[in-house]
Amino acid sequence: MSRFDGGDANQGTLPPSDTKERGIDMKIHYHGHSCFEIHHEGHRLIIDPFLRGNPMAKADPKDIKVDYVLLTHGHGDHVGDALEIAKNNDATVIAPNELAVWMGWQGAKIHPLHIGGSYAFPFGRVKLTQAFHGSGFTVDDRKEIIYLGMPAGILLMLGDKTIYHAGDTGLFSDMKLIGERHPVDIAMLPIGDNFTMGPEDALTAAEWVKAKWVIPMHYNTFPLIEQDAHAFVRNLEAKGIKGVVMESGETREW
Repeated sequence: MSRFDGGDANQGTLPPSDTKERGIDMKIHYHGHSCFEIHHEGHRLIIDPFLRGNPMAKADPKDIKVDYVLLTHGHGDHVGDALEIAKNNDATVIAPNELAVWMGWQGAKIHPLHIGGSYAFPFGRVKLTQAFHGSGFTVDDRKEIIYLGMPAGILLMLGDKTIYHAGDTGLFSDMKLIGERHPVDIAMLPIGDNFTMGPEDALTAAEWVKAKWVIPMHYNTFPLIEQDAHAFVRNLEAKGIKGVVMESGETREW
């Protein structure tokens, strides 16, 4: 386990101790691709839980224990194991409206939101932002794509901290507005290119969002999105932006 504390986040791990003494109230665990598990003040969340079929993931869906499942859009590498995890935990799925409704039809508890809308949950507030991408679930055996509404990014406000999970997106200028309206502590930005922003556009996104820390995501899962995340972080640091590469299976404390 490592800690974000304003110093070098890539330095060694901290010894076990009381997290409250160290001012830590949030843990972020990376499962690879775009999947992050977040624990904050007794609440447990997971975003875009793609585990089975994800060569980077080290966890099995049956071992995930969460209260809420947050989804950015309807592609299989983001919906992934959401239904199984939600049912196993009696967890609520929070997603853009059409995707949430579809998940409800599959038997999940849901809370639908839409872009620009927000809601205060027991763990904190969730607001959806726009994202420039697609959102459809592919049923291969029927050669059918089920349209699941607009893709989204997620602003997650937990206590005094704000996380921006950009979802799958290209670069768009309203990222400047997101950064101005919502001071972001941690931005999770895709860098894989081909389907999303590549590293150069993600570097611009990081400047526009003005996050205190940037975590790259959505890379190296498949050959088409292979990238050097460490080079991306070095380029962030050259611009005075703090970045950290999280390895799949790693937990960091904030």
